[in-house]
Amino acid sequence: MNIPISEIFLIFIIYSFLGWFMEVCVALHDENKLINRGFLIGPYCPIYGVGVLAIMLLLYKYDDDPFVLFIMSVLLCSILEYFTGYIMEKLFKARWWDYSHKKFNINGRICLDNLIAFGLLGLLVMYVLNPFILSLLAKVNVVILNIISLILFILFIIDLSISLKIISGFKNIAKSVKRDNTEEITKNVREMLLNRGGLYKRLVSAFNFEASEKLLRDFTDKVKKSANKAISRLEKEKDKKIEQVIKEYNSRIRKIKKTEKIEKK
Repeated sequence: MNIPISEIFLIFIIYSFLGWFMEVCVALHDENKLINRGFLIGPYCPIYGVGVLAIMLLLYKYDDDPFVLFIMSVLLCSILEYFTGYIMEKLFKARWWDYSHKKFNINGRICLDNLIAFGLLGLLVMYVLNPFILSLLAKVNVVILNIISLILFILFIIDLSISLKIISGFKNIAKSVKRDNTEEITKNVREMLLNRGGLYKRLVSAFNFEASEKLLRDFTDKVKKSANKAISRLEKEKDKKIEQVIKEYNSRIRKIKKTEKIEKK
C-alpha cells in the first residue's frame, strides 16, 4: 500500500481515539460511570491504532477473501494483544486488562470473545472504515495534513513521555509501602497515587487495580513463605542449641555427682 507517512500516523491517531471511545462506552455500561480508559493521558488507546495499522499494512492482500481476512485478523490481533499485555506486565509489574474471569482465555491476556471481535474488526476496517477515512483525508490539502500530523505527533510524544514517567513510579510507590496485608498495601498505593496530582488520578482511574492486587498478593505470599521458612530455620537452630545446652548441663551434673561420690569414699 502506498500511503504517505503523515496519513499513516493520522490513521493511527483516529483509530486510537475510536478504541478509547469504545473502551469508555464499555466502562460506562459496566460501571455506570465515565472512566478515562487507556495507557496514555490523552483520549486514545495506542493498541487499537497499532492493531488497525497492522491489519492495513500486512493483510491488505487478503481483502478479496473475507474469510481469510477474518482468520488472519484474529491471528494478528490476538498475537499483538497477548504480547503487549505480557511486555507491559514485565515492565510495570501490573496488568492493564485481565480476562481470567472469562472462559477460553490464555493467561488472562486474550480470550475467545476478543478473538471473534478481532476478526470482525478486520472486516469492518478493510471494507467500511478505511475507505471512508481515506476518502476524507484525500480531500484535505497535503500541506495542512502534514502540519496537523506534525502537531499531533509532537503532542503524542509529550504525552507518551509524561505517562511513562508516571507509570514507572508505580513499582517504586508499591515498594515504599511496608504492610503485611495485601489489601492494605493496594489501598495505600491507590491513596498515594491520588495524592500526587491530576495526572496520577487520571491513571489510577484507568488502571486495572484488581489485576495489580493479584500481583501484590502473589508478591506478599512469596514474602510470607520466605519469612516462614526463615522463622522455621531459626526455630530449629534454637532447638538444637537448647538441646546442646541441656546435654552440657546434664554432663556437668553427672561429673559433679561422681566427684561427690569419690570425696565421700
